[in-house]
Amino acid sequence: MPRYRFADFTLSPRRRTLVRSGRELPLIPRYFDLLVFLVEHRHEAVERRHIFEHVWSEVIVCDSALSQAVRTLRRTLEDDSREPRFIRTVARHGYQFIYPEVLVDEENGGPTADATAGAAAGPPRADASVDAFEPLLRRLTAKAASEVEEEDQREAAELLHAHGTAEALRRLRTREGHVRARALLRDTRWDVPNAGAVPIVGQPNAAGVAAALVAVRLRRAARAAAARWLGAAIGAGVAGAAAGIIGGVLLSLAPGSTAPLHGAGVLGVIGACVGALAGAGVGAGLTFGEATARSNRVAAVVVSGALGGGAAGLIAQWLGRWTLDTLVGIRVDVGGGVEGLVIGALSGLGYALTTRRAEGGLAAPRGSRLVQVVAATGGACAAGGVALALAGRPLVGGTIHAIALASAGSHALLTPLGRLLGEPDFGPVTRTVIAAGEAGLFGVGLALGLTRSPKSHDSLTRR
Repeated sequence: MPRYRFADFTLSPRRRTLVRSGRELPLIPRYFDLLVFLVEHRHEAVERRHIFEHVWSEVIVCDSALSQAVRTLRRTLEDDSREPRFIRTVARHGYQFIYPEVLVDEENGGPTADATAGAAAGPPRADASVDAFEPLLRRLTAKAASEVEEEDQREAAELLHAHGTAEALRRLRTREGHVRARALLRDTRWDVPNAGAVPIVGQPNAAGVAAALVAVRLRRAARAAAARWLGAAIGAGVAGAAAGIIGGVLLSLAPGSTAPLHGAGVLGVIGACVGALAGAGVGAGLTFGEATARSNRVAAVVVSGALGGGAAGLIAQWLGRWTLDTLVGIRVDVGGGVEGLVIGALSGLGYALTTRRAEGGLAAPRGSRLVQVVAATGGACAAGGVALALAGRPLVGGTIHAIALASAGSHALLTPLGRLLGEPDFGPVTRTVIAAGEAGLFGVGLALGLTRSPKSHDSLTRR
């Protein structure tokens, strides 16, 4: 692998180190990858889209994440955005590495002389006569009136981490504006190598800091989160329509069935409506958990998915009972809340476990990883459908059968489907198979709706 030397820096992709004058400079992995990518493509101005596809290939992030990464690289290289020596901003296009003299040699796999010297040199010592904290704390606690000022505050938080997280928190204490300042310090600690912990629990106004942190992260992910929520609803709605149509066709073809073939269209519409509502609830929960949690991400996504699914299920349950009672005078024990809670939690579990590598953004897996995410989410939901059926809590198919039993002359009885599975009636095996099938299809549609192709990823990151 090549090694790059420019000015007094040595950049080693193989060893994943950036060394300056014998001292190794820490960078988080994505920022290191960005620097390598810009140096490798130094003969051209690289489009933002290409940067996102390469550095954030399987994660959807807000557009300001790239600006923040470039800002950190400039600070590490001691570069000036107004008179750049290394990284130039190309308006409405992207960035270019412009240092003219880049020497390239082969990396032999052993430690370089610079790296060896860096181990002995250690980090630079700050000038004790200069108070680096107070000006940054004033910037951090001031009220931001624009997006530019908000980014300036994020930079102040990053610099405070670089100088010392513990000392910054000690000086911050409860001065005016400390709530949002703590939230920004907590959020930016992931982007500064060797940053210290920023606890929330047990600190002043913990609830306010947590709320401010959620607001900061949701605001940065707002566009992507809204599109993912819509995609989840559409994907689950399509899956629900498919489940209804497949079930309707099988029902009309089953031996002894009187159900007409056009009934498949009606069941498809019902499945689409229920699936879209459930997908909107679960998708909102999963997106919320993913956008707001950096630590304990799996638990946050599972809990948020359960709450979103439970809320959507309660709405469907109330609408179903009210509609049947008001329009046709039928009172059927329509479920929804518990079912939504279970399916939401299990879909969150399958999705979160297979997207654990998505750090700092919303997961956008591709290729084989996308297949894994879809399979895991669908399989987890199918397992939930089986558990609910065994517990006597039917999903859409079982509910339609119960409504048909209470309605004289209905053609929607699913008893003929039981004969296809070797049961004389709509028995436990039939209930379980139908529940597993519709829940599994829901999980597949939900996962496909939440994920994005590279083109969608690019459109979401642009402002």
